[in-house]
Amino acid sequence: MSKFIVAGITQLETIVKVKELPIEFTPYTGEPDTIYISAGGDAFNESLALKWLGDEVEFMTVVGENQDLSIFNPSDREVSLPTDYVLPIVKETPKEVLLYDARRKKQHFEDLKDIRDAKYDMTIVEPLVPGCDMMVLSNVNFCRPFIPLAKDNDKLLAVKIHSFKREKEIYNEDFLKNANIIFFNDNSIDEEPYEFVKGMAAKYDPEIVILGQGGQGAIIYDKNKDFIVHYNAVKSVHIVNTAGAGNAFFACFLHYYQKTGDSKAAIHKALLFAANKIGYMGTSNGFMTEDQLEQWEHLVWNPRGQM
Repeated sequence: MSKFIVAGITQLETIVKVKELPIEFTPYTGEPDTIYISAGGDAFNESLALKWLGDEVEFMTVVGENQDLSIFNPSDREVSLPTDYVLPIVKETPKEVLLYDARRKKQHFEDLKDIRDAKYDMTIVEPLVPGCDMMVLSNVNFCRPFIPLAKDNDKLLAVKIHSFKREKEIYNEDFLKNANIIFFNDNSIDEEPYEFVKGMAAKYDPEIVILGQGGQGAIIYDKNKDFIVHYNAVKSVHIVNTAGAGNAFFACFLHYYQKTGDSKAAIHKALLFAANKIGYMGTSNGFMTEDQLEQWEHLVWNPRGQM
């Protein structure tokens, strides 16, 4: 079991299944089992996935001052996530609406409220850092003070860059320059994938760069093993919704990378983990335990070939 500090955005999400994107206007649509509401967001999803995998997690985020924290631990979920460090210091909890169709096309609407002005109480964080193995951050303003704590205590720092855009790269430089592991999603990147990953590796010199490519898989760069390679996604017959697959993939990769130090083994597990996750509705559902993942891996790749 590893110990993680996970800090970043948590939001309330509404996921809506539509017939087709773009939507054709109609004044009323009534379909059963097409609207799902729950907690979500990078920090929440990653924390929950790591808990499912057996890790100890300090989940640090900010929510609205009147937010009912019970939404983070519904009664029908097997794994609970401590909310001791969920601080109700912003006016409203960030919100997201996601529309998706049967062709896996998605359209996001995000409202981060006043989270950009939030200031996390770092006196809570400081005594916990020496005991953790890795710190995992979202690239949101209130996470910037976590960076020097990770570096001063010689802790691995992993960062998920949310909606990367070249014109805003300067605002992410604190995270990019200091991270050991950087994860990007290609849904906002309009560049040749390999060149993008190689460019980020050359410019910021991290240990690991991962570019998630949704249904196409992922590209990973490993500085220590001196390789850059593309891995195909694991095909899943039963796809319900792909939202949150990147968070699941990233969390699982970090779990196994921290445990084994082997990026190839870690990405192999992460692809399976994400493939199972997309068979469930909601970004915070569909996670597996280590034992369940190992059993599924045995069924899918038995005997297991060389990677």
